[in-house]
Amino acid sequence: MKEIVIIGFGGFGREVAVLAKDCGYSVLGFLDDKATSHDDGGGVILGSIDQWGEFPNVKFVVAIGNPRTRKLVVDRMSRLGSPSFATLIHPSVIMSSSVRVGVGSVVCANCVFTVDIYVGEHTILNINVVTGHDVVIGSFVTAAHLVGISGNVVVEAGVELGASSVIRQGITLKRGAMLGMGAVLTKDAEENNVYVGSPAKVLKDLSEFPADF
Repeated sequence: MKEIVIIGFGGFGREVAVLAKDCGYSVLGFLDDKATSHDDGGGVILGSIDQWGEFPNVKFVVAIGNPRTRKLVVDRMSRLGSPSFATLIHPSVIMSSSVRVGVGSVVCANCVFTVDIYVGEHTILNINVVTGHDVVIGSFVTAAHLVGISGNVVVEAGVELGASSVIRQGITLKRGAMLGMGAVLTKDAEENNVYVGSPAKVLKDLSEFPADF
């Protein structure tokens, strides 16, 4: 059986461990800088993130929800070598043959993808995300559960989409933008800005927290 180690022992990391088992992996445990080595019933803590090299011939997945933090962790691991990242797509996901999902990405249960959709690397699409036709989703994107993405939308790298948010057809969310929970986006979202409400409007600028996506 294929073996995998989960990076991150938070709630989402434990959810991804279950998803990985559903995808046919044997979960060896978790690597997390803040956790100690033990089995607390939720899984075995194998060590810190930098110890990934001690587990040859296994796959890894970074199960950290925040796009900026996830990018930092992937870069940190890659500086120490060449980790082999798994792409996890739950068996319940509905997608056509024209959908492409990049390495290291996680697609959770009951997501639906129609046609001609591209998902980048190390992107997380949580439960019940629905995506229309001709959509491009960049790397290191996080979409919480119940997000609705209409057709011809571009979601650039590092974007974060809050639970139950909705994106109108034909618009672009630029790099590092964030859409709040339940927000309805009807116009392009500018880089590193937070949008909330219906229709969504700018709440604040995140430029003081730049990330190299």
